[in-house]
Amino acid sequence: MTAVTSFARELSRFLGTYMPSERGASSHTIASYRDAFSLFLRYMRDEVGMVAEDVELDDMSADVVTGFLGWVEEVRGCSASTRNVRLAAIRSFAGFLQYEQPQMMEQWQRILSIRAKKVPGPSVSYAKTDGIRLILAQPDVTTRSGRRDLAMLAVMYDVGARVSEVCSLTPRSVRLDNPPTLTVVGKGRKARVVPLSSDCARMLGTYMDETGLHDPARNGAPLFSNRGGGRLTRAGVSYILGKHVRAARSVDPAAVPEGFSCHSMRHSRAMGLLEADVNLVYIRDMLGHSSVQTTEIYARADGRRKREAIESAYRRVSNGLEPIWLENGDLLKWLESLGR
Repeated sequence: MTAVTSFARELSRFLGTYMPSERGASSHTIASYRDAFSLFLRYMRDEVGMVAEDVELDDMSADVVTGFLGWVEEVRGCSASTRNVRLAAIRSFAGFLQYEQPQMMEQWQRILSIRAKKVPGPSVSYAKTDGIRLILAQPDVTTRSGRRDLAMLAVMYDVGARVSEVCSLTPRSVRLDNPPTLTVVGKGRKARVVPLSSDCARMLGTYMDETGLHDPARNGAPLFSNRGGGRLTRAGVSYILGKHVRAARSVDPAAVPEGFSCHSMRHSRAMGLLEADVNLVYIRDMLGHSSVQTTEIYARADGRRKREAIESAYRRVSNGLEPIWLENGDLLKWLESLGR
């Protein structure tokens, strides 16, 4: 039986125990790190001539890591951003090894000293309120799936949620009594409570009535499910948004930018709040970008002013759409009015 190498042993502890249990890393972060080390082992096999079963910690030198990063860019044709993602995984592992293998401290610090490449700042793709209204007008609300799409997109915009956060929502996440809120679990499994606008809360409550999601027995069910009743995947949410974005662009290409994605919806929410003069601290906390200091500032903030500002921004999208619904209680007629 082949002995387990020091590299295999420590990598297993890093990905299997340290990252999920001690760091509280999300499954997406762990998967990204796993992919980085899978590529590293492929590099060791193809370029260094060493199979995975033979790789030891001694073999992961700064020179080898630098060679790997060059291979990622030059041979695999990846961008500098991707190269930096792979480096982040290796540097995190080296930081872990400083405490697990301190006798090799110099080796780990040499790896930690490898710098990320500078890359151009990402452009912020977003739509103004007219574009968001146009996207929300596209789902076919005469169908159950169309009503789901509309509720999901409205919630995604209202709380500025990441696509992974939308996928993980359950009825347990929703509080519709006053004040309505949504508990969102973001990066690092950190939960944040985000105010829901009253208009979006009414829409979500009606959607949950129709789908039976107010039943306590379904508290852990997906808030937005696929046709089989299972949880929507990131790809599924992206597909749904993409479909309605294409339809919106066919109506008015100038209202919705090309390449508009789930993250663009998040950017659009942030930009809409900024235009409504919402304090940047509130926006950072709402989107889950806040540090501990920002969270403390948020906790001391005046809740009434924050809610009024956020609802004011949302009304710019919903204004003129809700009266039919509010007057006669007929959700379907209100939803149909979105497409007019």
